[in-house]
Amino acid sequence: MGMKDEVQKELNQLDAEKKDDILENFNRFKQYLSEKVSKGESLGLSEEQLAKTAEIAANYLAENEEPRNREQHLLKELWKVGNKEEQHMLAHMLVKLARDA
Repeated sequence: MGMKDEVQKELNQLDAEKKDDILENFNRFKQYLSEKVSKGESLGLSEEQLAKTAEIAANYLAENEEPRNREQHLLKELWKVGNKEEQHMLAHMLVKLARDA
């Protein structure tokens, strides 16, 4: 199973209540990302692999979830207007944001 499939599987397994808890508050969302980045680092994922994983998650959120706060609205709008290269750079920035959470 590839990285994209694993990320998709994990996102799909979140029950509605847990997903709401994560997405309702931006600080909680950053904390969730932080936990996933830490887990990826402990598994030996490189910065690039972490960014690619963040890209997959961001695509999923942009396509399947409605933003629940101002910060998520902004991220979705930035994601939509960015080309692939810009989205990839935003994914790197999300990884950095998660590390600082």
